[in-house]
Amino acid sequence: MSGIGLFGGTFDPVHNGHLHIARAFADELKLDTVVFLPAGDPYHKAQSTQTPAAHRLAMTELAAADDARFAVSDCDMVREGATYTFDTVQIFRQQFPQTPLWWLLGSDSLMKLHTWKKWQTLVRQIHIAVAMRQGDNLSRAPRELHAWLGEGLQNGSVKILQAPLYDVSSTQIRELIRQGGNSDGLLPPQVARYIRKHGLYR
Repeated sequence: MSGIGLFGGTFDPVHNGHLHIARAFADELKLDTVVFLPAGDPYHKAQSTQTPAAHRLAMTELAAADDARFAVSDCDMVREGATYTFDTVQIFRQQFPQTPLWWLLGSDSLMKLHTWKKWQTLVRQIHIAVAMRQGDNLSRAPRELHAWLGEGLQNGSVKILQAPLYDVSSTQIRELIRQGGNSDGLLPPQVARYIRKHGLYR
């Protein structure tokens, strides 16, 4: 199996847990490339506490430089208005019409997949790789997803990654930095340096 993996997220900041699961995604599915897709600035700008897109893109590019299979795309940042996974997948489908595309999902996001824009069309256009969070179980999936999940697990269009998600979140890291704690073990060194240089999360 070869193909392109798509990994969307806010990456605020990108951390070692993201890199661990991206490597597992590439290894287990034998992907040529995993493309990190940092989310754009929220289009309801007023109340956003999110770090500006340019910083999040720069940190993700620094982190991705460590693995030749990793790439970063700003396609979710440059689009106007709300960005939906469905639209992102159309962009990659047009660019790579013959290449198998995989979308990486945490099991928490999988449980909400049936609420996504045009989800039934989306899952016919892309394979889904699921990274399981501790304690999550596919048997808890909403009823709307049961038929698709059962079929996908059988025909190989849905894969459960063997590597579990690290129990670390960007929220915890931001809070740790805000309180003056040491987050170096949780971040790629080049990202930790970038955060210090630009005084982020203080």
